[in-house]
Amino acid sequence: MQNDKVVITVAVTGGIGDKSRHPQLPVTPKEIADSAVEAHAAGAAVAHIHVRDPETAEPSMAVEYYQEVVERIRAKTSMIINLTTGAGARIIPDDSEVVGLNAGTTWRSPEKRVEHVLQLKPELCSLDVGSMNFGPRVFANVLPHVEKMAILIREAGVKPELEVFDMGHVEIAKHLVRRGLVQTPAIFQLCLGIEWGIPASPANMMIMMEALPPDAIWCGFGVGPASFAMVAQAALLGGNVRVGFEDNFYLYRGMEAQTNSQLVEKAVHILTALDREPAGSDEARRILHLE
Repeated sequence: MQNDKVVITVAVTGGIGDKSRHPQLPVTPKEIADSAVEAHAAGAAVAHIHVRDPETAEPSMAVEYYQEVVERIRAKTSMIINLTTGAGARIIPDDSEVVGLNAGTTWRSPEKRVEHVLQLKPELCSLDVGSMNFGPRVFANVLPHVEKMAILIREAGVKPELEVFDMGHVEIAKHLVRRGLVQTPAIFQLCLGIEWGIPASPANMMIMMEALPPDAIWCGFGVGPASFAMVAQAALLGGNVRVGFEDNFYLYRGMEAQTNSQLVEKAVHILTALDREPAGSDEARRILHLE
């Protein structure tokens, strides 16, 4: 079904890279929150939040950083906050004969991965449902862990956004819905173009969309050069959209964006050209069934 109002999510800063990749990448809690607030003014209704160690810029799971970001955003906007639970899923093997875990491994228990969600109770949080190769590492989401996280998220009164990077992930997400671990209508995030996940193409987004439950609410995005093409494709298919420095640094070919708000502004222009409008925060709550 086509939506005239489209929810824009801004993925402010991901869990990979630092300011050596982009000098304007938000790192501190204040930078992350300020960037989300600016993106809200440009048209984003949802802020997808990762946090980082302010000293090293490395990904962090510290609840105090999440709390500062959440408090700063809530003090200035009504935007919907979506906290990641993807941290704590990284496995990097060493090269010894008996394979162990190398430096950079962050694999944690389900309880640890949702600790900040249980304490801060955002309206949304991400839930990565499947495992995959992710560059030189493994992004590990074993089914018993995913099921446990889904239960804890549900008991906290938070709605999960089911992150699917390939067709098998869609089936895992549907399994969670069938078991009642995720309430309906479920929210799906179609993640395309991540290395070793499903490639970003109009056909692949359509295939993923058609595999969703009939009552599903969904958003789609592509990474890198596919980012804005997937904004248009998701809008044409009746979905919602996501942009931000987590997914893409470039405003145009060869021209880096200086802020997340610039990426949101371009997404708004694309929606306008397709006779769509960005949903405000309260409209987004109705679309996402958060009320």
